[in-house]
Amino acid sequence: MPIDHVDLAVADVERSLAFYRALLGPLGWTKELRYPTYRGTEEVVYLQEPTTRTGLGLRPADEGEYRYYSVGIEHLAFEVDERDEVDAAYSRCLARDANIHFPPENDRDIEDYYAFFVFDPDGIRVEVLWWQRDETVG
Repeated sequence: MPIDHVDLAVADVERSLAFYRALLGPLGWTKELRYPTYRGTEEVVYLQEPTTRTGLGLRPADEGEYRYYSVGIEHLAFEVDERDEVDAAYSRCLARDANIHFPPENDRDIEDYYAFFVFDPDGIRVEVLWWQRDETVG
């Protein structure tokens, strides 16, 4: 079973939603769901991947800033089907003037692993990767 969903607390839901729509929409994450939260004072917005129905939720943070490498998520990784999709996602991020951490490159330790890293509007690191997995292994 894949992960059902991951929720991120963000400073500005609509700003983050625009970032993730631009990054993930062309990869099929186009279904958008909105629900009131259990707190009753806000809503959580989910982008959903159609095949697995995995959701990425965005909800308003109460306060504070995300700090890279503090306790919490170090990064989110989204795997794509084709190597060219990594480059296309990178180009979409460049067009939005996103904060690129590493441009697309082959991993030096994992054979046939190609990825790039970008920071979302709150500084959460996001990876888009393509991996030619050896289907004969485990």
